[in-house]
Amino acid sequence: MPTPAPDSSQTGDLSLDEYRSRATALVEWIATYLEHPERYPVLPPLEPGATLAALADEPPEEPEPLGVILDDFNRQIVPRLTHWNHPGFLAYFANTASVPGMLGEMLATALNTNAMLWRTGPAAAELEERTTDWMRQLIGLPPEWFGMITDLASTSTLYALAAARELDPALDVRRKGLSGRALPALRVYCSDQAHSSVHKAAMTLGIGLDNVVAVESDAEFRMRPEALERAIASDRAAGHRPIAVVGVLGTTSSTSVDPLAAIADIATREQIWFHVDAAYAGVAGAVPELRHHFAGMERADSVVINPHKWLFTPMDCSVFLVRRPEALRRAFSVIPAYLETAEQDTVTNYMDYGFQLGHRFRALKLWMVIRAFGARGIATRIRHHCALAAEFAGWVAAAPGWAVEAPHPFSVVCFRHVIEGDESRINEHNARILDLVNASGDVFLSHTVLRGRYVIRVAVGNLRTERSHLARAWELLRTASATS
Repeated sequence: MPTPAPDSSQTGDLSLDEYRSRATALVEWIATYLEHPERYPVLPPLEPGATLAALADEPPEEPEPLGVILDDFNRQIVPRLTHWNHPGFLAYFANTASVPGMLGEMLATALNTNAMLWRTGPAAAELEERTTDWMRQLIGLPPEWFGMITDLASTSTLYALAAARELDPALDVRRKGLSGRALPALRVYCSDQAHSSVHKAAMTLGIGLDNVVAVESDAEFRMRPEALERAIASDRAAGHRPIAVVGVLGTTSSTSVDPLAAIADIATREQIWFHVDAAYAGVAGAVPELRHHFAGMERADSVVINPHKWLFTPMDCSVFLVRRPEALRRAFSVIPAYLETAEQDTVTNYMDYGFQLGHRFRALKLWMVIRAFGARGIATRIRHHCALAAEFAGWVAAAPGWAVEAPHPFSVVCFRHVIEGDESRINEHNARILDLVNASGDVFLSHTVLRGRYVIRVAVGNLRTERSHLARAWELLRTASATS
């Protein structure tokens, strides 16, 4: 006798009728949440272990009703989250899960496509080709660039450095690796303001932290090209092998822009890979009056842009654009017999361009976001955010005792309150201000350190952030400065 299949009451899955009912209720919950995100504090009371204490120690033996599970989600999870969709979220690089992006994510989840090969997701693979090409056009790169979507900029930067190792066939790292043989130290250069993902990629790839060379930045936190030239010359004289330089368009701390054209000149002359980290500010290329910051980027070998930062796309979605995809393919392509296909030489198989075999259908949500906003709508939103940041910087600059501490070419402002005393005392004072402001629950700001100075950051990037939210942040900051 054939073994009967268990019914949904035994396995925990839902009938489609129950799915319709629950999904309708969840859509209403999401809409209500997005209508009034301020009903939750943007930063919850920080109690380490509180959520763990509220959760069962062991998995349930029997299926639990979905209604009970969702009730626990509302009671135990939501109130203890930091709410990135809150318009008062002004920390790090503020972002938004827009409605088109959420709908795209929902559809991608339902389809559950794995486009590791073209044939395992033909439309998904080709939609990714087209959507990444749209991103290329939005920021003004030439037509020959290849695009793919990864999860995060950290992965995209790792891919860039992996491709950089393949430029010199004499190294033969793909086949022989880095250990157990005599090789020169491989050197990677970035400014002292570059993101830590460069260092993590070097660690992961076996290049090593000691071989990431921090190049001095200038008074506006931009890489000094002359310092880069000196570092490369010194390393060559010492027998090291320079392989890559990372320039930044919108540094993590201050959003300064490295002199990309000058770096491109050096990279070309030295025959090393030039990667541009434009994870935050890359989408600003959609704004014509901001395009001057991008001069020289077209001469890079690779660029990373994160639509999940300033292009209103739900986490995670990182667009990696490459001028020389053949180097990327050499770094990663391994095709066992069970993944061979008749059309593999005529199509894009994304498994050949990274270390992951599986490939999520991230292109769908990005495609929907770009279509829903359009190039003009994207530019309008970014322009508005930059204007809000500029107005906030004006408030700071005009207020006694307050100072803007870095250029603000995009939508992030670094500033601090200055009191009498040494730098240590001023730093502690600003840290207390930040703690008091964040304790309000109305806004959430973050900080960084610039040349030893502890500074507070306001980052505008949420679709729903308006002038009133910045005004509230400024009110809280001034109050805190008087009481800390």
